[in-house]
Amino acid sequence: MFDVLKDIISRVSADYADVRYEVMRETKIVMNGKELYQIGSNIGDGFVLRVLKNGGFASIAFTKKEDIDRAINIALENANLMSKHTKKPVRFTEVEVVKDTFIPTLKEDPREISIDEKLELLKHYNSIPLRFENITTDIYYFEVIREKYFVSSEGTEIREDLVTNGIRGSLISFEGGIVQNVRVGIGGSTGFYKLMDREDVFEDKTKIVLDLLKAEPIKGGVYNVILNPDMAGVFTHEAFGHFSEADLIEDNPSMREKMRIGAELGNGILNIIDDPTMPDQLGHYKYDDEGVRAKRTYLLKDGVLVGRLHSRRTAAEFGEDVTGHCIAEDYRYAPIVRMGNIFIDPGKSTFEELLERLGDGFYILDAKGGQTSGENFTFGAQYGYEVKNGKVGRIVRDINITGNLYQTLKDIVDIGNDFELGEVGGCGKGQLNIRSCHGGPHILVKNVVIGGV
Repeated sequence: MFDVLKDIISRVSADYADVRYEVMRETKIVMNGKELYQIGSNIGDGFVLRVLKNGGFASIAFTKKEDIDRAINIALENANLMSKHTKKPVRFTEVEVVKDTFIPTLKEDPREISIDEKLELLKHYNSIPLRFENITTDIYYFEVIREKYFVSSEGTEIREDLVTNGIRGSLISFEGGIVQNVRVGIGGSTGFYKLMDREDVFEDKTKIVLDLLKAEPIKGGVYNVILNPDMAGVFTHEAFGHFSEADLIEDNPSMREKMRIGAELGNGILNIIDDPTMPDQLGHYKYDDEGVRAKRTYLLKDGVLVGRLHSRRTAAEFGEDVTGHCIAEDYRYAPIVRMGNIFIDPGKSTFEELLERLGDGFYILDAKGGQTSGENFTFGAQYGYEVKNGKVGRIVRDINITGNLYQTLKDIVDIGNDFELGEVGGCGKGQLNIRSCHGGPHILVKNVVIGGV
């Protein structure tokens, strides 16, 4: 395949060009309650060609080899048009030339597991909550294999595979007029073994969704709270992380000013990092879809903004180092700036010490949707617990957290010494990225606005 890609590049008369080819295989099995709703596999492949000429930058996706010449002509024509009609010529930051192959080491490659075995495992986990008459389910097995080849006119040649699989979905309980649900998810990027012997996850979630039927709605107000790693991770990703993606703020002067390097944004104890190089984590990769080596990147250090996430183009625009965070959903898309594994760095406090410092408040667990509007955010939580005198008490439901990013960064007053990243992730910025991962430690946040009854 490298010969085919190098031949494509040799036909492009431009200042720079790269081409990515990938084969993508997908498997999905869906259970709705006791019924098998869907089972099947798909395979697709295609090319993405990107061209930079005279400051104009264009890309094109195509699937057939016989369309190569036409795709090259369209990309060059569009790049020429861009160069004539843009006020700001596109530049790329220089990067190392790489020739490498990275095939991840897997423990039980899901490609070697029969679809019958995958179905039986899904049915087994699905049966755990369905032992109760007042629970139904909507859960599915998913598997995405991306085999990628990348060649650039600078001489970079990379082959890398991404293997992602998991089981995720919802458990729904009902009693009278009350309906509650919790989300469940297991999996990752290191092999099928991550799905084995995980009955405890489904048993715990079953207990929670049943307990929520008897739970009281939380009373609205302003509280000090502890957020669990999933809630802390969603805040980090949604409220802060997207403003660290350079392409989202480059044409917004007010946000560029607020997110300027050196700005004191958070409490001095707070460090936020994005690190796709972490082995065995969902968001792990070695090279991004521009052929740039992934890099551990400090975004916030001691409460001060020290970095952001870049493509080669945005790194040149901002005059900052490239970070290897330019990712495409698959062969149908040119890459954009994306998070890998984003998290708050662990602190020194045990969970018991966080509870003791909290005193009275709430322990809030597991995100359940949400939205951001500029620097303001609203996130739902699946459930929580009242905390009195540092002791965890009754379960509560119907929780929504509202706040301002910058104030919340200052109101994070203690950080746990534990650490957990999600096994299943996802981000829908422009394209879907199922490997976008978040998490972190427990955190203690003061003066959180909670909506409720």
